[in-house]
Amino acid sequence: MSLKHTLAAAWRRLVAPRMVYGWRGADGRWRAHTRVSTHSDIGCRERLAIGDHVYIGHFNVIDASGGLEIGEGCQVTNHVSILTHSTHHALRIGGRTFYGHPQPPGYRQAATVLGPYCFIGPHSVIGPGARLGKGVLVKAYSHVTGEVPDFAIVEGQPARVVGDTRTVDRALLDAHPQMRAHYEAWAGPLAAP
Repeated sequence: MSLKHTLAAAWRRLVAPRMVYGWRGADGRWRAHTRVSTHSDIGCRERLAIGDHVYIGHFNVIDASGGLEIGEGCQVTNHVSILTHSTHHALRIGGRTFYGHPQPPGYRQAATVLGPYCFIGPHSVIGPGARLGKGVLVKAYSHVTGEVPDFAIVEGQPARVVGDTRTVDRALLDAHPQMRAHYEAWAGPLAAP
């Protein structure tokens, strides 16, 4: 291998996306099992409340400027936007007056919440003020706004409920009963079908 190829390979390894293990929250507590990509943009970390066992993959935009809570065990895949503010209406309405306006008409800022053990599929957008219950699965390419009930499977633009994660959970727990106590510790008892 030539020196040029060796240096190029070393450069790619140096700048490639990596997962960083461990996260110190704004509250000062260490989350040893949380993993965050070096290639995700996390804005306003001081307004981000994040649980342990969270995974935030590559190339995400995580906007906590309006307050963001990411519950324990959430998985945010790749190319996801989680937003707490939006300017798309304000920019159109204000045009050239938008920049520098103290309160542009149409500007929206609202806290966003992802309940524990949610899964956010790739290329999804979680809009400002969205509140996802526990155990929610957001399918790829979805646009989520508003309230999403516990254990919902959502998809689409706008996202709509298309299923319940407990259907899959029930089958897995039947196959692996030793996991039931772990599941019930965060989800509560699994109701009979």
